[in-house]
Amino acid sequence: MKGKLLMMLAGAALLAGCGTAVSAAAPQPTEQPAAEVKAPAPAPVTVMGRPEETMAEITPGFRYTLADVRQVGGRQGIAADERYYYVSGSTTLQKFDKDWNLVAENNDPFAKFEIKVNHLGDIDVYNGEIYAGAENFNDGAATDIQIAVYDAETLALKRTFLFEPSSGQLECSGVAVDPDHNAVWMCSWVGEESGRYLYRYDLTTGEYVGKVHLQCPPQWLQGIAYDKGYLYMTADDGTADLGEPDHVYRCFIDPEATTATVTLERTLDDVTLQGEIEGISIDRDKNQMLISYNRGSQIVLGMVRGFYEGYEEEIHEIFVYDRS
Repeated sequence: MKGKLLMMLAGAALLAGCGTAVSAAAPQPTEQPAAEVKAPAPAPVTVMGRPEETMAEITPGFRYTLADVRQVGGRQGIAADERYYYVSGSTTLQKFDKDWNLVAENNDPFAKFEIKVNHLGDIDVYNGEIYAGAENFNDGAATDIQIAVYDAETLALKRTFLFEPSSGQLECSGVAVDPDHNAVWMCSWVGEESGRYLYRYDLTTGEYVGKVHLQCPPQWLQGIAYDKGYLYMTADDGTADLGEPDHVYRCFIDPEATTATVTLERTLDDVTLQGEIEGISIDRDKNQMLISYNRGSQIVLGMVRGFYEGYEEEIHEIFVYDRS
């Protein structure tokens, strides 16, 4: 303050020497204190109990026994209803009867899109309609994310609705229909913030409802399915080059909660060859879990970049597990 006062006096003397009068009574400028910025108070603690102290919340819901393996033509997703299985490739949709005979196929599922997309993810089927995550995907990044709804009988596109950019979602690897909460859930393969949440949309209107923060989040989510209050998720979290398996996880859905605790449900150590896990579905009539799995190709940023020794093409398989 002393140095500032001397500088002010020196300036006044200089102005006086130039013939400019300075009134001794004139008010001098003073510094205004910076406005203090306060963040809003955190929300009150709303956690209902401790999941680690409730065995049902931290142990698998079922035991799984490998019952069947079927080779299919799509690498992305699997869905099941009472009569059929549905398989999505990146650019295809297929329909099989319960004996795995191909009964219908759509090799141009993007024909009627108003916004350009080039990739389908994991799928689900509900009330005669197939729900698919669609996007424009290149080298690990996605734009123009949409939920596409196809007719389960003909596999023809019926309608689409866009995701909500403000949600923070950067990719859509799969969708699941949750009729108990009138919701469609989307998951993101892209990690960091985008991959730590599940994104909820209204099943009736298609409007964005909100997102759920995964506690103990899996890495590289690929597929998602709903069954009896739980969401099941596949994660491409094993390094195939090192023989590490991928995994299935689950979490309980509380429609009033903003978080969900994730439990390891099944380690996929009984596949033909470690590769890339993709979609998941629950066949409720047969009490089976179906997993889409790919082997033989080397994946970099979500794209096929070559093949392992002994392979000239990627093999797409559905692993069928009995639940007990």
